[in-house]
Amino acid sequence: MTAFISHTTIDAQNAYELSEWWKPVLGYVDIEGDPNLPGHEECMIRDPETGHRLLFIETPDTKSGKNRLHLDLRPRAATRDEELTTLVAHGATVVADLRGKYGPGTGWVVLADPEGNEFCILRSEAELAAQQA
Repeated sequence: MTAFISHTTIDAQNAYELSEWWKPVLGYVDIEGDPNLPGHEECMIRDPETGHRLLFIETPDTKSGKNRLHLDLRPRAATRDEELTTLVAHGATVVADLRGKYGPGTGWVVLADPEGNEFCILRSEAELAAQQA
């Protein structure tokens, strides 16, 4: 049996606001024809390069406990720490700082979006390559 991932779904109290928050974080864009409008219960955005899609669906539930599934983000151009500064300025909250967990220059930072959904910011590919060199 095989299948492919159509999209990743994220429960939200406000689908529109959360999709708008994530668009600049990931560089995603609206999907043409998708009613991504304030007050709409489902909003989908996509990566213009890979086509990966995130669907935000409004639910009455609030987040409780640790996510069982989360996004790990790797900066495209910035360093991990530069991207961390940008994400916090954008409204992310630091949940756990695990930089250096496995020695100098290693680790990641666990963050939460405005609705408390956790995600991690990792070191960039350039940082990884520099450490291996």
